[in-house]
Amino acid sequence: MCVPRIVLVPALLAVLTSGMWAQDEKQNTDLPSKVGSAANQPAQNGSIKNEEGTEGWLPLGEDPENRLVSPFLKHIAMDQKQFWIAPTHFTVKDLKWIAPFTGFTAALIASDSWISKQIPNKPGQLKTSLNVSDYATYSFIGLGAGSFLLGKMSHNDHLSETGLLSGEAAINAAGITYLLKEITQRPRPNVGSGNGVFFTGGNSFTSEHSALAWSIASVWAHEYPGTLSQILAYGLASTVTITRVTAQQHFSSDVFVGSALGWYFGRQVYRAHHDPELGGTAWGSLLPDEAGDKPRNPANMGSPYVPIDSWVYPLLERLAALGYIKTAYLGIRPWTRMECARMLEEAGERLTDDCGENGEAGKMYAALQTEFAPETGRLDGAQNLGASLDSVYTRGTQISGKPLRDGYHFGQTIINDYGRPYGEGFNNVTGFTSHAVAGPFSIAVQGEYQHAPAVASDPLSVLDAIAFRDNTLPLSNATSAVDRFRLLESSIGFKFSNVEFSFGKQSLWLGPGEAGPFLFSDNAEPIPMFRIDQVSPVEIPIVSRILGPVRTEFFLGRLDGQHWIFSDGTLYGPRIDNQPFIHGEKISFRPTSNFEFGLGVTALFGGPGLPFTWHNFLRTFYGNSIPGAGGDPGDRRSTFEFSYRVPYVRNYLTIYADSLVEDEISPLGSTRPSMRMGMYFVQMPKVPKLDLRMEGVYTDVPGQKASPGFIYFNSRYRSGYTNDGNLLASWIGRQGRGGQGWATYWLSSQSKIQLTYRRQTVDHIFLGGGQLNDFGANCEFTVRPTLTIDGAIQYEQWNFPVLQPNGHTDVVASVGFTYHPNRIRK
Repeated sequence: MCVPRIVLVPALLAVLTSGMWAQDEKQNTDLPSKVGSAANQPAQNGSIKNEEGTEGWLPLGEDPENRLVSPFLKHIAMDQKQFWIAPTHFTVKDLKWIAPFTGFTAALIASDSWISKQIPNKPGQLKTSLNVSDYATYSFIGLGAGSFLLGKMSHNDHLSETGLLSGEAAINAAGITYLLKEITQRPRPNVGSGNGVFFTGGNSFTSEHSALAWSIASVWAHEYPGTLSQILAYGLASTVTITRVTAQQHFSSDVFVGSALGWYFGRQVYRAHHDPELGGTAWGSLLPDEAGDKPRNPANMGSPYVPIDSWVYPLLERLAALGYIKTAYLGIRPWTRMECARMLEEAGERLTDDCGENGEAGKMYAALQTEFAPETGRLDGAQNLGASLDSVYTRGTQISGKPLRDGYHFGQTIINDYGRPYGEGFNNVTGFTSHAVAGPFSIAVQGEYQHAPAVASDPLSVLDAIAFRDNTLPLSNATSAVDRFRLLESSIGFKFSNVEFSFGKQSLWLGPGEAGPFLFSDNAEPIPMFRIDQVSPVEIPIVSRILGPVRTEFFLGRLDGQHWIFSDGTLYGPRIDNQPFIHGEKISFRPTSNFEFGLGVTALFGGPGLPFTWHNFLRTFYGNSIPGAGGDPGDRRSTFEFSYRVPYVRNYLTIYADSLVEDEISPLGSTRPSMRMGMYFVQMPKVPKLDLRMEGVYTDVPGQKASPGFIYFNSRYRSGYTNDGNLLASWIGRQGRGGQGWATYWLSSQSKIQLTYRRQTVDHIFLGGGQLNDFGANCEFTVRPTLTIDGAIQYEQWNFPVLQPNGHTDVVASVGFTYHPNRIRK
């Protein structure tokens, strides 16, 4: 029963935003309409039609019969009707408002817990904020009621109408907020852990104080449009909104949505029932008409990122390996849809030049051209406005035997899968991906239902061994059965001059190759982060004459599920509310069309004993101290990688490497880098549909046996380089070495059969060592343009004596179906 209720959160948000702005502004002008005009006669069913014939609501001045009892109740009923039927009038044009509003709300929800924990919680401050918010709200209620009574007593119709419409807007807003509270069941920030998980009992979402304040303020500010009255009305409403957060009564998203609801009902009530002959001002259009054609710059068009596990990356990488794309930066992914379209145009030009349209490259190009047709049009100047349900998918996975689930200490049976939960037995994920764009804004959402069986804890002997190695305390690693809806990725973006600013849950792939880069991968669940990404390569004066075009990436995010942090002599854990942060920077160059190299760095900081301040943030770039000491700025690691497409090789060979060092400036010149090396044959001799990839990797650094397991470990952050228990980067883990191989036969551009092999060995000095070997086969078939079926089977043997003396085997089998509605083109 919990799953349908969980799905209501994004659904309600969509209804709310479309309800706010779904009216066609061309149908509802702010000019007074004449009662009794032929264009505005009652419809035969008794409802009122506006100038364009849209039923269900009253335009400005159409029904200014503002009296208590029957007309008042009738107005409230019509206001509610308009709110709930407004989504039926949804148009693509409304995305200009719905996209940024929905995305910003989703971003606030993702960061609510962190924002709440940054607010001082001194009892005196909390009480003061609470009193201010209460008294300010009471003042608004008194203002509305007093205006109505005073207006009636003094025969001031304008003042009387102001009070009545204020009350009408407040009642409408309050009714919706209380309904949302009952449906969403979100605890307040001062309850429990303060994480604000929906549907666990509570009444935090949304804020009725904010809704009441903004509903009355918006009516008053337009009934009496003087500068001072507007400043007082909106200023006092903003005070209510802010103090509800600083009083720890609501999260930021609660007050934002509540304020928007109040403002909306103030707008609708005023527009529908205000008598323009009494004074006041026109409200103004939310969606003004754009006169004339304006030049559109693709560099300022918002574009969401393509998920890292999307089918488009192998095709674009194959085109790059074949030499048709010279500007694909493999070390910084994901790519935006507009960037994919740009690279596709580059490939199209080269395909035309060498008459390669009918070969394997031409077929890949055609498939990608269908996927990115809207973005290609926008590169040519089309309007950047639209929404798409990109995919609906389900995947069932049966695991027979005990799988490995701890890559930080031993190994993982399933890798690079967004940290999804899994266990012995039946597992399932069912979800969707979607995106929307509106001018410079973009939204991307991937949500899914996840099911995984319960997993028992390892024996105490294993927990003791882990605690001894990490210098922590034994902690059960049992997990209960998982049945939940999860926003896997959700972000809002703003693009300006080819720089994408985005915020929300996101994942990165910072390095070339397939196995998993050292710096950041999709092996762990995406984290809430703020990103600044130079999405397309740019030329830097002087520097680019030597190093070529450059791409850069910056992100600042927050981790979850860290259990142990050591700071200045104190071990914090296992329940840590003040989770650490992570920031990262990456820069990549292309000195030639065949050669790319990049440098990257990440740093963990914050948490107990090291508060988030900008001073502490800056110290992660230059500070140094004994790990875990008071002056320790955090936990740094650096990478260097390159990829080189070998020219004049008939079977199209690309070689690449990725290296990592802990607490050093760069792997370049270091004597102890971890290494990952690979080669990719995009076509084999005489078998152009077959490609082959091989990678070798080690963190078992030669000559570093004195501190076993130091890669991805830190004396301060003893839960390591993980998010919710999963490694943020390479699956090889600590003190390991091994490799992977993939042989892929392409039946078509979107159908393939693949054989895989993976091996991992861990030195015995780290938790007794161990090894795993797995062999797998997977296939993917596009049975029709909109439907893809995939299946996989993996046989694994593992032997980690600390876990189980005699080793173990497991079999993982899965089947999935993906529906692509966006492949239906008119």
